[in-house]
Amino acid sequence: MIYPPIEPYEAFHLPVSEGHELYVERVGTRGGVPVVVLHGGPGAGASSEARRLFDPTLFDVVLFDQRGALRSRPLGSLDANTTAHLVEDIVRLREKLGLARWIVAGGSWGVALALAYAAREPERVAGLLLRGIYLARESEDHWQYQEGASRILPDAWAKFIAPIPIAERGDLVTAYHARLTGSDEAARLAAARALLIWGARTNVFRRDPETEALIVADYTAPFVVAAARIAAHYAVHRSFLPADDHLLRLAASLPCTRVILLHGRYDLAVPLASAFDLKAAMPWAELRIVEGAGHAPSERAMAEAFARAANNMADALV
Repeated sequence: MIYPPIEPYEAFHLPVSEGHELYVERVGTRGGVPVVVLHGGPGAGASSEARRLFDPTLFDVVLFDQRGALRSRPLGSLDANTTAHLVEDIVRLREKLGLARWIVAGGSWGVALALAYAAREPERVAGLLLRGIYLARESEDHWQYQEGASRILPDAWAKFIAPIPIAERGDLVTAYHARLTGSDEAARLAAARALLIWGARTNVFRRDPETEALIVADYTAPFVVAAARIAAHYAVHRSFLPADDHLLRLAASLPCTRVILLHGRYDLAVPLASAFDLKAAMPWAELRIVEGAGHAPSERAMAEAFARAANNMADALV
């Protein structure tokens, strides 16, 4: 990461609707340039590493775990957990914090959620800082979970499909969803571990055995199963969006706020073409291709590019 480890200056749980409570934390300088960070997954939760992508002397950073994720309650809940619910949660959070406008930063699934939110409250968005452009389209999910990345990483793919019988491999998203929401605990754990290890492998340009080892060691932890369940929940329901090009159409209708798009040249999770599609829908956006980077924000090249883009955006706003 770019900046030293930092602890939140504030943390709390925010009640939203249908019994959900979101874990929220703030780091940096109170009264600084406000930015809200939308994590990926969905279901992964906000990481401590994400705090270190922003200059703590410049930004007031709001991070939170989306419904059912990590420290939010109830853990792993799929009830009342849709894109529309998440968008309204962001509105509620901004109102709770009394912020008139903020930069909206998101990576991977967080990109899709950022675009959906920006269309809900365009006047509240001072800028969009988006990394690893995922638009919740069927072609993107097919690439990662059916055919595409499988041809680049056949060794890792073999491990990913191992828990699924051959007869069900024509629709792996449905097969994984069935196991992760089923009553067979052993099948649930095996599916969660395989799904998250595959995600970890496609996330990085260079293999990260340490991350994979942690998932293997902790695969029985409740938050690992929760993260996998939520990811499958959104994938099988096409992110609860009305059409495949819905987010691109929303993006094209947004006001011309400052938009910076970052995408790793060697992103194995989402092809670079998705970033070009979003740039075409938002001609005023600045697209920065990050050489030597994949999908993860933790890779040095991407972390440096993200931190630089955040500072560029703040300079233009203050």
